Amino acid sequence: MTQPLAAGLAVALISLAAILGPFLGLSPWIVTLIAGLGLGSLTLDAARFGGRGGHVLAEALPGGRARLRRIAIHEAGHLLVARQEEMAVRQVLVGSLACLRAGLNTSGSTELEPPAHAKLPAEELRRWSRVLQAGMVAEQLVYGQSVGGSDDRALLGRLWGLSGQDVDTAQREQRRARREVEAQLRASQQQLQSEADALLALAPRLGRPLVGEA
Repeated sequence: MTQPLAAGLAVALISLAAILGPFLGLSPWIVTLIAGLGLGSLTLDAARFGGRGGHVLAEALPGGRARLRRIAIHEAGHLLVARQEEMAVRQVLVGSLACLRAGLNTSGSTELEPPAHAKLPAEELRRWSRVLQAGMVAEQLVYGQSVGGSDDRALLGRLWGLSGQDVDTAQREQRRARREVEAQLRASQQQLQSEADALLALAPRLGRPLVGEA
């Protein structure tokens, strides 16, 4: 949930409590307390968790492991294909808490060594197309659809645009790269699952320390 949406819901609930409170026999003090707690939690979320407190909490709840595993599958896809392409990976983060600790406002991240030049040759663009689409393809293979990857698509579009390639060529080459990655990950699904397990084991959650911090 985004910070503006959370704020809107809090205001709506406070307004509803103020209107219905007298009919429900609620004391004005209770309504005031609800308002204070709601606004206080939003302030804490913004200050401590950058507006991602809902995501951090959801990942800490009993069903949060399944949420984190999907993120781990996505990042494992990037990691496996990056290794295949011999592209350097700086770090892989799984979960909102891990990303917030690293100063990132997202739920998962695979940080790659950036290209040396903004304008890349065609073969280098194909390599980046395979690596950047690998997370979405991994999700598609395991879950039937991809819910992440908007940042990957945006970065891929910028790389092709900065390299002076026309839209038709970029889209054709990206579709080709996606088919190649799908074939590669389909043949390596056991490795994909094992890599996701390893990433998930390292993912911090509220109330669960990082490995080495206990």
